Amino acid sequence: QRMPEESTRQIAARLREGVLDPMKQWFTGKDEIIDLLGLCLVGGENLFILGPPGTAKSALVRELGLRIHGRTFEYLLTRFTEPNELFGPFDIRKLREGVLETNTEGMLPEASIVFLDELLNANSAILNSLLTVLNERVLRRGREVIDLPLLTVVGASNHLPEEEALQALFDRFLLRVRSDNVPDEHLAEVLAAGWEMAAKENEERPSPVSADEIRTLQKALPSVSLRPALNAFVAMVRRLRTAGIPISDRRAVKLQRLIAASALLCGRSEANISDLWVLRYIWDTEEQQELLRSVVDDVIAEPAKESDSHPLARNQGLPDPELLASEIETVTSTLEGTETGDPQRAIARDRLTLLAARSQWIRNAEQRAFVNAKLEAAWMLAGDPEEAA
Repeated sequence: QRMPEESTRQIAARLREGVLDPMKQWFTGKDEIIDLLGLCLVGGENLFILGPPGTAKSALVRELGLRIHGRTFEYLLTRFTEPNELFGPFDIRKLREGVLETNTEGMLPEASIVFLDELLNANSAILNSLLTVLNERVLRRGREVIDLPLLTVVGASNHLPEEEALQALFDRFLLRVRSDNVPDEHLAEVLAAGWEMAAKENEERPSPVSADEIRTLQKALPSVSLRPALNAFVAMVRRLRTAGIPISDRRAVKLQRLIAASALLCGRSEANISDLWVLRYIWDTEEQQELLRSVVDDVIAEPAKESDSHPLARNQGLPDPELLASEIETVTSTLEGTETGDPQRAIARDRLTLLAARSQWIRNAEQRAFVNAKLEAAWMLAGDPEEAA
């Protein structure tokens, strides 16, 4: 494997220290999202942010664009949004000559970073075009084919897709993360940071790394050796599939880019097992977050202690009792709807084992007892009284 050039490592260091770290100082409680934005930027993948309005989703993307001096395009989608509003209108002068050519000035096709708020409002008129934009970085309109300078697309919504037609769109966002209001104890910090940001809103940001240099990092990804992490990655994908988390071959292949991006952001030319932290963020439902974390953290716990691991690899978060309880209820419903010998029961049992291991880390005794009671009831349905005991 060819080693990345030293300048590539320097670009990665400047991105971390000059862009991502200062953003963490401005946006209290948003370190996780900022690190994921940086990862998707380098990995050339898309990020979906789930959360209510007013939780800094668009502000984060806008600030990232300002700090790399890249063109940012943001738009709030509605059910009535038309392709022209995103991609630009057809050029009237060319249209008179019988030529269909899009006037893209100031529109999505010229942007390096795109933010689509209320993404899941996308209608059929723009859906197919968006899919090729997200997956191939190409815009197709009639005979027109436009190669896009896109580095990453961030989509946001306050709910997950319910319609089958939107599932393909959601699937194009390889990583998913929640954005909530920060806890009350950090409210004073949020207010102070927000006031400071408002005062500096019109100031030009320092730009230690450019959009073109980000493209240099993306081109360097194939030079990162994945071999040291490959066996663990294959085993983890198999284990997650066995536990009922659907990971297609296409998604598994794409995840390799993010594993390489994690290594590159850490200044390494080789991936290691700690870089598998990225698999925590491939959930389809919120409840799956705890199941994913139980599998991923079990594998990376020791490697993540190394000084050259990614900050999010070292983030061994505590369980969310509500999400754990909700996932156990989902497993219980599966057990109630199946009979002995059904393959789904084996998957359900495996999920229960993983969730049981995670539940032991709940700090609040009352919450832990509540979750464990649900586990015991589920094990009884699974036909394993010893586990229930």
